[in-house]
Amino acid sequence: MARQANSIFLEEWLRNNSGVSANITSRQSSASSSSSARAIIQAWTDLRDSLQNHRFQPHHLPSLKVLLNSQTSLHVADPQAKLLLSIISSRNLDLPSESYPLLLRLLYIWVRKSFKPSPALIDLAVEVLTNVFDAEFSVKKSPFFYAEGLLLLGAFSFAPYVPEKSKMACLQLLCGLLEGEYRLVSSFEGILPDMLAGIGYALSSTVDVHFVRILNSLFEIWGKEDGPHATVCYGLMILHLIEWVISGFIKSNYTQKIEVISQEILEKPKENYVPFALLMGAAGALRASAKSATSGMGQGILSRLRISAENLIESVAQDLISKAGGVSTSDDNIASSLLLQCISLALARSGSLSSNRPLFLCLASALLKEIFPLQNLYMRVHKYLHSNSSELKRNEVREHLDSVLFKEAGVIAGVFCNQYALVDEESKCIVEDVIWDYCQDIYLGHRRVALLLRGRDDELLGVLEKIAESAFLMVVLFTLSVTKHRLNSKFPHETQIETSVRILVSFSCVEYFRRMRLSEYMDTIRGVVVSVQENESACVSFVESMPSYADLTNWQDFSVLQKMEYIWYKDEVQTARILFYLRVIPTCIERVTAPIFRRVLAPTMFLYPLAD
Repeated sequence: MARQANSIFLEEWLRNNSGVSANITSRQSSASSSSSARAIIQAWTDLRDSLQNHRFQPHHLPSLKVLLNSQTSLHVADPQAKLLLSIISSRNLDLPSESYPLLLRLLYIWVRKSFKPSPALIDLAVEVLTNVFDAEFSVKKSPFFYAEGLLLLGAFSFAPYVPEKSKMACLQLLCGLLEGEYRLVSSFEGILPDMLAGIGYALSSTVDVHFVRILNSLFEIWGKEDGPHATVCYGLMILHLIEWVISGFIKSNYTQKIEVISQEILEKPKENYVPFALLMGAAGALRASAKSATSGMGQGILSRLRISAENLIESVAQDLISKAGGVSTSDDNIASSLLLQCISLALARSGSLSSNRPLFLCLASALLKEIFPLQNLYMRVHKYLHSNSSELKRNEVREHLDSVLFKEAGVIAGVFCNQYALVDEESKCIVEDVIWDYCQDIYLGHRRVALLLRGRDDELLGVLEKIAESAFLMVVLFTLSVTKHRLNSKFPHETQIETSVRILVSFSCVEYFRRMRLSEYMDTIRGVVVSVQENESACVSFVESMPSYADLTNWQDFSVLQKMEYIWYKDEVQTARILFYLRVIPTCIERVTAPIFRRVLAPTMFLYPLAD
């Protein structure tokens, strides 16, 4: 979960909360360690010399980078800010293009860390900044120049000590850059956190001018053909950006802008606003309102904000489910995948949300298709190994393990189980069936890839099994919720028995992925075994679900048999499943008829002790 936004630098806070590496910055620094005090003093001396000598030499560029390496601890005082302004505005210095982003970043540090700089120096800075973008940006434009300019303009418009006239000038210039030069972001998307932070500062300005215009830029840019690509990480940045902005409004009791966001973004969004951005913006609004529930702001305003945000999220989910026709586990549509991922993270980070069918079905799809996409991975491994193609890369699977989506799988699964407890019976039944089928599918899929990969690519197999282990935990948590709901007197005995058998069969399929003794797992088994052992038909149904002797000793996938010999006792996935049966069956052995025992159990009990 995101931490409180107490960082001086909004762009770093957005990076940290979105899963983007902190090493990806908009400035081109050559080192990541802080510079020594002596090196910092020398760097300022070198910069003063450049101005006095009217020459910006090659070694002055590293001096700027030395200063930026200590951004967190560096303090830029008014005299140093005046030096930077003199350098960037001097007509006697031929500054290289690379120096402009660095100079702007140092001025940004000055603006964010200064308590009360000189009003005259502020006016000078805004004037210099305006002239620099008028005279230099068109010639020396770059993604870094662009991002640092937006960041600095936003910071000026946000700073409490900047005069209103100067703030209006900065906002006007910022809007022009957002609308006219946004294409620069797509050429280097590592600067997006800086651009978004500049927008966040500008939205939070005490000046109302251009507020809707800036909102338009934030939500329109993702749909433009030459704009930035929509990703989960950028969606999280939007979420936390809106959270930061609205939290500031609530803290300052600034109701007007909250009402504008409710109306313009959540209730009546423009057609060219992109769904993924709207969805994450709504989640940010929910998160801010939940954190500020006890604030002094009128509860009517916050209530409207929450209702509007929830309605928008539900609308996106409903549209997605309607297009997919229900829970989807195999759709390859990129836009749908992005929305499923964003919905799951939005619900995980925005706190409690009213339970409803579309959200619940979307969470089920997201967990099975996006967070634990084992069926897709197994299929691609099979193709990869049989066609010698490069369709599946080992690093690609490992990147999924490191993704923010997978890291929050536990939280998302928790939200999913909470939603299960509250949705209608039809939705419960639909998702239960999908989960039980998923368990069967990953059993069959993992048997195949384990047979193909073991001894051939153990590293890839290990990464796949880490994903499957987490999927196992999700299944256990979900199943525990199912047993609490279904195994009680509200439901017919037949329903309880059917559910119990399906749970045991599903657990047998995922037993291989159990790496530890889980109390939830054992408690669920004990609960469902009680239902099964009291009913003869349930016992028979469970026993007959066990693979037959012929299936155990003969591999049915002929495409695999053509290339390798199948040795049943080396099939660890299958062995784990059968041992699960052999542990559970003694609890109901008295109700197993002799013919069933001879036909199903005896051959297997004869077979598996040999495997030990």
